[in-house]
Amino acid sequence: MNTERFFSRRNWLLASGMLGSAHLLGLKPSLAEASNVAKTPALTADEIAAIEAAIGKKGNYNEGQAVHTTPLPRNDLKVTVKGEPVPIPFGFGGWASIKKTLDGKSAVLMSDTVLLEEEVNPLISAAQANGLEIGAIHNHFFYEQPRIFYMHLHGMGTPQDLAKKFAATIKDAKISPANQPAPAAAATTTGKELFDIPALDAIVKYTGVVNGPTYKYTVGRDDLTAMAMGAEMTAAIGLNSWASFAGNKDNAHIAGDIAMLEDEVNTVIKALRANDLEVVALHNHMFGENPRIIFLHYYGRGPAATLAKGFRSALDVLGKVPKSSHTTH
Repeated sequence: MNTERFFSRRNWLLASGMLGSAHLLGLKPSLAEASNVAKTPALTADEIAAIEAAIGKKGNYNEGQAVHTTPLPRNDLKVTVKGEPVPIPFGFGGWASIKKTLDGKSAVLMSDTVLLEEEVNPLISAAQANGLEIGAIHNHFFYEQPRIFYMHLHGMGTPQDLAKKFAATIKDAKISPANQPAPAAAATTTGKELFDIPALDAIVKYTGVVNGPTYKYTVGRDDLTAMAMGAEMTAAIGLNSWASFAGNKDNAHIAGDIAMLEDEVNTVIKALRANDLEVVALHNHMFGENPRIIFLHYYGRGPAATLAKGFRSALDVLGKVPKSSHTTH
């Protein structure tokens, strides 16, 4: 295979750096300058079949964003938060997503993997041995037992090769679909019965998704055009804010993530703390993205409607903070 035709991550980082310099000089690069075409090419049926055959699991294809995602729940874990059992869909499921670069010459893999402490470094070694890169390692929660870490992997290549590299990376790990036990029997009481969903939707101003006993919102950044490694970062490949609810409408847990520009970070923190939500982590998820995206994880307890108001307060900040609000000396 002629690998010269693929747009390398190194070349994208160089291009991204030049675009970043243009921003610093007060220039706004056009979408044409950031990419060769305006729309991500679709994955073909054969490419999707090859991805699913390599990873060993059916995934979900988002046609609008041209992203294929394989869910990787940790059904082998029993997790508690503050001593209370919480379901795996609350926030203990990883994923691997693949989409093409805008020029169609390559594809990008982004993944978030759910790991116990002792699983982190073996997976680092496996990823590097198979040509994938580690983008971030961090917590998403406080008070959880056992302690859980999240590791982001990424790479570039053909969709088929990326799926094979990822499958080889996880083949000996618990997160591999082949190494996971069957999911527990479906909950007889789901998020639809546990929460007042119309009331939550009215507060958040979005519609969520019921996943077993949980209810989850996933909100993209449609106000941004964010690029990384030649591909547009959209909600389906990880550029999103989310809120997951467990428990019930009167006594709920909330956990989630807010995707922010740098200038939005402290305003979001202020909004969350004003609503008694705990800030759990602040970090990157990827490399070389333009504009730079910072992710904040939060957690809270209380009536679900009150928690939903806290999440909405953070969403209200996004896209509204003036640029370059930092004080310089």
